[in-house]
Amino acid sequence: MVKTLIGEVKHFFGKISVAVIELSASIKVGDELKFKYGGYKFEQVVGVMQIDYSKIKVAKGQAIGMKTVRPVHECAEVFKVEE
Repeated sequence: MVKTLIGEVKHFFGKISVAVIELSASIKVGDELKFKYGGYKFEQVVGVMQIDYSKIKVAKGQAIGMKTVRPVHECAEVFKVEE
């Protein structure tokens, strides 16, 4: 299993559980991501991504909003998990 660093969480909106992620690589709906901050980590599949309140299916080198299944820390690293 390969984990590639693809971005960083810049902000987290706790009440709606949405992370703003600054991407350095491409991701698409259905990709598996791993969020890591110190010893805290979790994985989830990309469901809905948005840019400026518009849903998108693919993003590359952009800041996106994405609903997360757990709270995530600002500055958390975001990895794309591939087999």
